[in-house]
Amino acid sequence: MAGCILVLNGGSSSLKFAAYAVPLAEAGPLLRGQVEGIGAEPHLLLRDGSGAVLEERRFPAEGFDHRAAVLHLHEGLRGHLGDHAVIAIGHRVVHGGDRPAAAERVDAALLDALAALEPLAPLHQPHNLAPIRAIAGLAPALPQVACYDTAFHRTQPPLARSFALPRALSAEGVRRYGFHGLSYEFIAARLMELDPALAAGRVIAAHLGNGASLCAMQGGRSLATTMGFTAADGLMMGTRCGALDPGVLIYLMDRHGMGARDLEALIYRRSGLLGVSGLSQDMRRLRAAGTPEAAEAIALYAYRIVREVGSLAAALGGLDGIVFTAGIGENDAATRAAVCGGCRWLGLALDRERNRTGGPRISAEGSAVSAWVIPTDEERMIARHTLRVTGLA
Repeated sequence: MAGCILVLNGGSSSLKFAAYAVPLAEAGPLLRGQVEGIGAEPHLLLRDGSGAVLEERRFPAEGFDHRAAVLHLHEGLRGHLGDHAVIAIGHRVVHGGDRPAAAERVDAALLDALAALEPLAPLHQPHNLAPIRAIAGLAPALPQVACYDTAFHRTQPPLARSFALPRALSAEGVRRYGFHGLSYEFIAARLMELDPALAAGRVIAAHLGNGASLCAMQGGRSLATTMGFTAADGLMMGTRCGALDPGVLIYLMDRHGMGARDLEALIYRRSGLLGVSGLSQDMRRLRAAGTPEAAEAIALYAYRIVREVGSLAAALGGLDGIVFTAGIGENDAATRAAVCGGCRWLGLALDRERNRTGGPRISAEGSAVSAWVIPTDEERMIARHTLRVTGLA
């Protein structure tokens, strides 16, 4: 029987998954899917490697938590994997703190250490760890690997990771960590295949989805990023506000009596595209709406990206290329055009037809700064780490 790696990515109300045959092939996964609506209206959608639907199912909300979702996958995937048996599981873990490794095999001590980081990522870390605990109970002998979204940014210089706060706070871990690292790591490797000369130079990768950030890379290594202590900093996002004057939070506490959880809900779930438009966090819906509020939300989204591109270009000492990735970055040509238009001062000239068709290269011939569209694949990156750490490759 052949082996495969199962990749799990636990979110606050979802569990994404993908299975990859070993050895990893250039073709896509054996299958992928997600369970959405955990805690409300759980819904499973499972597709094969070609995208055909293999299973779609809804579950009763009561009692269906992340552990129940893992239990269903543990039992239900066997019939869809054919002669492939799961030999290891890789997990996306948002926060690795200052751990030096990019990925580590999970044991009880590591799980405790990662749980101690939950105050640094309260909306992500607990849900990343829940599937690990569930698998440990169901199949304790099955190797599990934690892959950190923060690890890619450990190459940043100390100044890029520092806040201007008292040293005692920095010593307890209040510093810039950066996120979306698994996505950026994949983009760096893929760019090396597509354009080695550019990959060795100064590149800004733009991970633009419901969560959004930019990463300044030189030679495929992170030098600076827009996300900081939490995944709420930096760019405007689907429901997150991005960079915000901390005085606004003090004002809301004093004027409106808002507490920590109220502020958390505001900056993570009620702001961004949703908050400005008053309509939706979905860029497709906003473009179709045609309301002044939707137009303002779209314009602000692009404006904030252009502002941060300027900041990261300064950190790099110039710019050789920009890469768009993730849901909006890969699929929304209008956002790419707006960002590239705002970067003309850097020497970026967009080819409209290439941008319309999605690239991979969308800059015009002779553009001093090249622009690319490269689909990300965090799950494949996790599968690679899992094979390396377990020695099963």
